[in-house]
Amino acid sequence: MRWQGQSVDADDGALPGLERAGMVRTIQTPEFEGVTFHEVLCKSALNKVPAQSQVPFQWTINPMRGCSHACRYCFARTTHEYLDLDAGRDFDSQIVVKTNVAAILRKELARKSWRREPVALGTNTDPYQRAEGRYRLMPGIIGALTDSGTPFSILTKGTLLRRDLPLLRLAAQRVDVSIGVSLAIHDPELQKSLEPGTPGPKARLELIRAITDAGFSVNVLVAPVIPFLTDSTAHLDGLLGAIADAGASGVTAFPMHLRGSTRGWFLAWLGTEHPALVRKYRQLYGHGSYVAPEYSAWLKDRIAPLVRKHGLDRGAHVRDLVDKDVGSRNADRDPALTLF
Repeated sequence: MRWQGQSVDADDGALPGLERAGMVRTIQTPEFEGVTFHEVLCKSALNKVPAQSQVPFQWTINPMRGCSHACRYCFARTTHEYLDLDAGRDFDSQIVVKTNVAAILRKELARKSWRREPVALGTNTDPYQRAEGRYRLMPGIIGALTDSGTPFSILTKGTLLRRDLPLLRLAAQRVDVSIGVSLAIHDPELQKSLEPGTPGPKARLELIRAITDAGFSVNVLVAPVIPFLTDSTAHLDGLLGAIADAGASGVTAFPMHLRGSTRGWFLAWLGTEHPALVRKYRQLYGHGSYVAPEYSAWLKDRIAPLVRKHGLDRGAHVRDLVDKDVGSRNADRDPALTLF
């Protein structure tokens, strides 16, 4: 594997500071059947986000690379190829763990040059995937950010976040803490097929309720919306209604994009599970990563009234995103900016 040559100032799509000398060990454990962990010592914890990404944060932290959630549509799959691992099964089962990430983060946050800019977690792979239960990296990360006075946000599908709610409540007394939950599929059978390693919809709705009960305002990422599978009025109405009942304050939604190797991985699944849709997808996506602008506009018109119906348009963040131009096909833009 190409472990050497990973730069310390790598962007969010690369593993910062990883060199062969940083590899500690590779292990497999019975409780994680089929998963291999590559434990490494990173040289950097903070990732600088390129200016062209146009997202509301400039820094991210990725405690791990690869994700056992195994979502078929995950845009981060292509980043595993930087390590000479494939974007398919390797991404799901070869998990790189930065065991010293919290200690390195504390050093970086203690620099005089650090300006306490917001830091985002969960932008590439989920910080609360199952492996977090083994490695417990997040408490150290949360503590380091809080002690330095750095605001932060977390986006997750992992119900393991409930373990850290007391710590997050304490952190919120000192810094701005934002928590988001990703839930895009209400049908448990479809969810299990597309996201085999994630908690089911019911468990994530209970997570939303728990976070809300802990005093946080929860924005739910209803994304990606998957054409012809999760874009019906019935599905969206049921999902948004359940999210509202769980106490969420707002939602963000956008259609699925298929960048790089993720496209082939998803279409292989589609060809097996829903072969009748393959031709429609090739027409909808053409040769690019994004759906046709007409579909984006159509989806916006479908979902916007449902968002209002369920009172999920209360957050200014959601309204700001709803007003953005639809149908962007610029692959350099962050997918979260292609709303509806």
